Amino acid sequence: MGPNATVTGPGRQRTAGPDAEPTTAWSEYLAAARQLDGVRRGAAAAAGEQARSAEAAREELTLVRTGLASQQERLRELGVPAISLVPSPPELSEAARSMAGGPAAVLASLRTARGWAEGADAALAARRRLRPGSWPARVRNLLVYGPLALLVPLIQIVVYAATGTGPASVAAVICGLPMPAVAFAVAWLGVGRVFRPDPGERLDRTVRFGALVCLVPAVLVTAGLSLALLAG
Repeated sequence: MGPNATVTGPGRQRTAGPDAEPTTAWSEYLAAARQLDGVRRGAAAAAGEQARSAEAAREELTLVRTGLASQQERLRELGVPAISLVPSPPELSEAARSMAGGPAAVLASLRTARGWAEGADAALAARRRLRPGSWPARVRNLLVYGPLALLVPLIQIVVYAATGTGPASVAAVICGLPMPAVAFAVAWLGVGRVFRPDPGERLDRTVRFGALVCLVPAVLVTAGLSLALLAG
């Protein structure tokens, strides 16, 4: 038989020859090359992902620093004493442990910090909206002018309802005539007491608006009671 002969036996066939070993080696080489190329691609992808995470972390750090500086300025405007933003050694150790995973972990921690800063911004904004000092001057001052403007007419109505068309009602109407001026003076002082301006700022007391608010209810009620007394 020659070197490339085929041996035939019952139920099997075998090919023998010098080409069998090189073919196996080539297949193993191709498999190893593919595996190395996969490792190279994975390493390149990981390096690219780390570079993108590092760049995103730098941008996130800039946003966090800007937000903290803005918050510190707003707190100073609200009269909060200046505070140091330098972390303590235990805080540094905790931050180092949380960011041990590389740029991706740093990015996640910075995003968490920015979320806390945005939550603090929302709380400050809500608190500022509830402060009377952030309202328009007329609406703010109405909180003082309004109750005092209604006090005198309310007393007149109560006296009239209790005494009817009698001397007490006439006295209440007469005494009610100068009371809008008194209510305005008291409210003018009250605005300055309740809404204290910041140093160097001038408080807008909305004088004309306040005088109108104090005058209109008293005039209407006094006119109504006067007509009721004349009719009675």
